Amino acid sequence: QVQLVESGGGSVQAGGSLRLSCGASGYTTTPVRMGWFRQAPGKEREGVAVIYSANGARVYADSVKGRFSISHGAAKNTVYLLLNNLKPEDTAMYYCAAAEVPGSAFRPSDYNHWGQGTQVTVSS
Repeated sequence: QVQLVESGGGSVQAGGSLRLSCGASGYTTTPVRMGWFRQAPGKEREGVAVIYSANGARVYADSVKGRFSISHGAAKNTVYLLLNNLKPEDTAMYYCAAAEVPGSAFRPSDYNHWGQGTQVTVSS
């Protein structure tokens, strides 16, 4: 059974940085892509960053371009999200997700597996 486990969330002041980690286990094949999503209270879950296993291509939401960076670990079942220059509006629960088949980068329903989430809180 595939499991995704996130870590690295926390509370920081605006302008600070965090690094989120996501480890996947139980896979027999490498996911097509892995992504980070976030959900703030009262809002829909939104895609933040995606990385494709085949070629390492990255896609970012406009709201985080230039501030967040997604990368693979040595094994492509590990993915990191570096969050720089954090803003209060980045406050949310951050989720790691993995997709086994091609689909939309930021459509949550196109992902097969999800972690439990890690909280990021940014104070002004």
